[in-house]
Amino acid sequence: MLTIDMAPGEPPLVVTLAELMQAFRVPGMSVAVVQDNRIAFSAGFGVTEAGGTTAVTPATLFQAASISKPVTAMGALWLVERGKLSLDADVNTQLKRWKLPESPLAATRKVTLRRLMTHNAGLNVHGFAGYAQGTAVPGIEQILDGKPPANSPAVRVIAEPGSKCLYSGGGVTIEGLMIREAADQSFEDFMAARVLRPAGMTSSSFAQALPPELAARAASGTGPDGAVTPGKWHVYPELAPDGLWTTAEDLARLGIEVSLSREGKANHVLSQAMTREMLTPHCPDDPGNPGGIGLGFGVGYGGHPGQFRHSGANEGFQGLMFMDADKGWGIALLGNSDSFSSIYDRIVQVVGDAQGWRYPARPPSAGDLLLVVAARRGVDAALAQYDRTRNGKDDPSVLNLLGYRLLRQNQIADAVRVFARNTVLYPQDANAWDSLGEGNARAGSREAAIRDYRRSLALDPTNANAKRQLEKLER
Repeated sequence: MLTIDMAPGEPPLVVTLAELMQAFRVPGMSVAVVQDNRIAFSAGFGVTEAGGTTAVTPATLFQAASISKPVTAMGALWLVERGKLSLDADVNTQLKRWKLPESPLAATRKVTLRRLMTHNAGLNVHGFAGYAQGTAVPGIEQILDGKPPANSPAVRVIAEPGSKCLYSGGGVTIEGLMIREAADQSFEDFMAARVLRPAGMTSSSFAQALPPELAARAASGTGPDGAVTPGKWHVYPELAPDGLWTTAEDLARLGIEVSLSREGKANHVLSQAMTREMLTPHCPDDPGNPGGIGLGFGVGYGGHPGQFRHSGANEGFQGLMFMDADKGWGIALLGNSDSFSSIYDRIVQVVGDAQGWRYPARPPSAGDLLLVVAARRGVDAALAQYDRTRNGKDDPSVLNLLGYRLLRQNQIADAVRVFARNTVLYPQDANAWDSLGEGNARAGSREAAIRDYRRSLALDPTNANAKRQLEKLER
């Protein structure tokens, strides 16, 4: 699964999928592979809950998080095709009760449904934290206005619409309200009837109170320390940007539906013309990347116009869906861990290399590689590996990342050793000392933490965190 070159004369470190899952505290995951627009392989690995014994299977449900956004977009586009919503009219002319407050930034160019879908509407609120089980859950208008019990800011215009890509889950929440009002039924019921079931996603739901049959198959979220998310998972009342429960197989079926509809061969949800519009880049994602953001999906990666994808991260869950409509291949991966994104690219790369796919895999970060070495060989081996591989480059962020990974996994003594090594290598880096202060504070070494924060503040008098922590510690 992953091979790491070690010291000269030493055999490379070969790491299996199970060992990667253990290193990053990923209890379970599910994968579905598409070939020739058919599901060619699906499987579950690990367990549905940290410390449990129930195995993940292809039928296990996970929170899809932001992969909900392109699914929501398909629902909105279904309404557009029937004249119930407009892609390019001012959203306030289509919303019935709640209205987006007027802003001088939107005096000329308006917030539209197309811009909501392409994250080009100039709106704030990147994402949502969800709500722990048993706590008060806000309604949609409370969320949009940032009123209690909402735990997120009000959704407002902060840049001229159409002027820049500004990822906004808040904007997709407005999109969801537009769907509910235009369809004149609950968002969950509409999406089930017009998108999920027609696309063959029979094990998927936007309902936050899952039906008993689906709840029995749901995985529990996992924090970076490997502990089960309190209450098993958070509730996401926004629904449209983050509320989908699904399986890897169902996400693969969605990818197949979109891929075939682009060629006029399925079209159970959208017409060929609308599907092609959905996969057309609207908001450039990166000046160096010919692709960009379509109506819901990221599209056109690496100059391959048929490729579309979306990733997602909720509390305790992460996932990825990737499809190449030109070649008819794709993959969907879902995991019950806040750290699953650190390994899913490796899985796609291994599968893709075996199949000859054109997949723009991100190489593993230096910090992630060191964490794997630490998990398999210990922190001393990880620090030695860092010394061998940094090649004279001064980058204190690498050990800092490793230290925080260990800290989040409650390996506090090891984290302090890594942070301390960073201050030896980079004694003039204020952030390195700030991190060591946090490590020593977690270890209960109050005097050492005070010393470290004072050193950080001396190097950077603007360090507000060091000031706050010193005040707490000195009290």
